[in-house]
Amino acid sequence: MEFVYVVPRGKLFPEFTPHGLMPFGSSEEHRRFEDLVRDEGFFCERDYAERTPDLKQIIPYTVFRVDGEVLLMRRLAAGGEGRLHDKLSIGVGGHINPEDLSSTGSSDPIRAGTTREIEEEIEVRGSYELRPVGFLNDDSSPVGAVHVGMVQIADVQGTVQIREKEVLEGRLATPAELRRRVRDGENFETWSSLLVEHTPSLLDAPVDDPIPSQPDPVSAKRTLSQVPHRP
Repeated sequence: MEFVYVVPRGKLFPEFTPHGLMPFGSSEEHRRFEDLVRDEGFFCERDYAERTPDLKQIIPYTVFRVDGEVLLMRRLAAGGEGRLHDKLSIGVGGHINPEDLSSTGSSDPIRAGTTREIEEEIEVRGSYELRPVGFLNDDSSPVGAVHVGMVQIADVQGTVQIREKEVLEGRLATPAELRRRVRDGENFETWSSLLVEHTPSLLDAPVDDPIPSQPDPVSAKRTLSQVPHRP
């Protein structure tokens, strides 16, 4: 039985339900959002959360930038989430589980979930800083109605690689290419398609209260698949 971290919809959206990306106007807005998630959230059974729109599952959703380009990924059939198979994505993310907090000793669910998801899917050779940019909501589908994304940019000094090439493939792409592919109707995840049009402003925004991160020193021993550079 899997448990996931949720926040009651009424606590997140007490006045109205937003659609799309809601950028943080300041570091103070970001801190208020994370404080609300930490103070009002709790773990519940995933099967229940998936059919309860009154609860929003919190998903850290991280976009990797390297020299002005974005990591574009395709989830393969061997991946665990069937609803995402063969879809294009610019976000690394997933549910926050109790083990994320217990294994790190952290009281910050977003930070703990982000760390695990990145370590599972991405290898950074160098360093990166996480920059929170906003939250993402889309109630237009049953899946979107029970999730909300915490959007972050990972500004990389170095290179990015993908682990486990049987699950995920990817390469770097310019914002212009991403926008063209979305407009051509390619098979993007809904959240990624909503974010792509914002990539020029998100990538050029100044770093506001960045969180420095370093790759796990043990992770270099794991099996990796090199991400090819955009041709």
